[in-house]
Amino acid sequence: MKTKKLLYSLTIAIAVLGAAPVQAQTPEQLAQQVLAKSPVIDGHNDVPEQIAERFDSDFSKFDFRNTLPSPGTKPKPMHTDIARLRMGKVGGQFWSVWIDPELPKYEAVQKVIEQIDIVHRLIEKYPADLQLALNAADIDAAQKNGRIASLIGMEGGHSIGNSLAVLRQTYTLGARYMTLTHWKTLDWADSATDAPKGDGLSEFGVSVVQEMNRLGMIVDISHVSEATMNDALDATKAPVIFSHSSADAVTRHPRNVPDPVLKRLPANGGVVMVTFVPSYINAKNRDWDAAQKAEEARAAALFPGSVADREVWMTNWNSANPMPPATAKDVADHIDHIRDIAGIDHIGIGGDYDGITFTPDDLGDVSTYPVLFAELASRGYSAADLTKIARGNVLRVLRGVESTAANMAKNKNGL
Repeated sequence: MKTKKLLYSLTIAIAVLGAAPVQAQTPEQLAQQVLAKSPVIDGHNDVPEQIAERFDSDFSKFDFRNTLPSPGTKPKPMHTDIARLRMGKVGGQFWSVWIDPELPKYEAVQKVIEQIDIVHRLIEKYPADLQLALNAADIDAAQKNGRIASLIGMEGGHSIGNSLAVLRQTYTLGARYMTLTHWKTLDWADSATDAPKGDGLSEFGVSVVQEMNRLGMIVDISHVSEATMNDALDATKAPVIFSHSSADAVTRHPRNVPDPVLKRLPANGGVVMVTFVPSYINAKNRDWDAAQKAEEARAAALFPGSVADREVWMTNWNSANPMPPATAKDVADHIDHIRDIAGIDHIGIGGDYDGITFTPDDLGDVSTYPVLFAELASRGYSAADLTKIARGNVLRVLRGVESTAANMAKNKNGL
């Protein structure tokens, strides 16, 4: 009898334990789980410019496995190196090749080729960690090999010197997107941060977009005016990206994407790769950034012949006017808005690391992507949602661009 009672008690206890809910994953655990399987493909990182500026393109002067300066030295740390890319669960990176928009067009072409060369040399120097990717299949292969897929994005149409032939040759050298403008308006495309010339794209600008479609190069419409965004969407047959922009309705800024353009993305299939630039994601930070620039202009006028005096002036101003904080929550607010207007299929990540002076407080370098994904998980984003944002959406764009180019080639050949 006692044995029967004991067995009955054990049965009840096992049943109760079986019915008890399994402890829920924390947002941090969900983020780590998703990113371990689907590491981030980031749309924009300016390491090539840093290598050119800091190290004179001399690879003997730095070790990309760890770019943090030695204790006691003064150089400001880079945001990026292999160790921190691994920590941040980055599986693919578009390395930005940027050159000064003020350069004469022939010098611009030379400089952008030199920047592309930096990316190729970087990949060759660290073959155990970096792998060149020219298409979506290459990204998949790099992931299987445990390497970071390395793609090239040209930041600014001034890079091609008004020549479709140069555009074609940069594609041959590995460039897989081109941002139509940078801060300066071109003869054929209006910038978001300069006076317009043609109310969007000129006839030649349309031909640039069409040639990019034919080649299989992604059209990037960060940095361009709203009119240029709309003209590019009208002209393209393939999905577009914003390689590093956020939502204008959340933080009014000429570099962000207005709602009418966001509403067009589902029909196009494009993706906004949300950026971390503090002044783009936080209105108080935007206003502080504008005030700081105004104060720099004032200091230049007050001390035209003394860099030292200007630096002292700005040190004092910055001390009295600390930068307002920006955080991953601000970035997530932009992602929320883009999801609400365009949908979950049209969101990616474009941090702009090593191209910005300041970062959000908790997104200080490339090791911190899991912080953002944990914030999204805490807001109810599912594993499937996070996978799309991390890499699924941009991979779909790449495949769409490749498919468009293949179809254009078939139609040309009458197949």
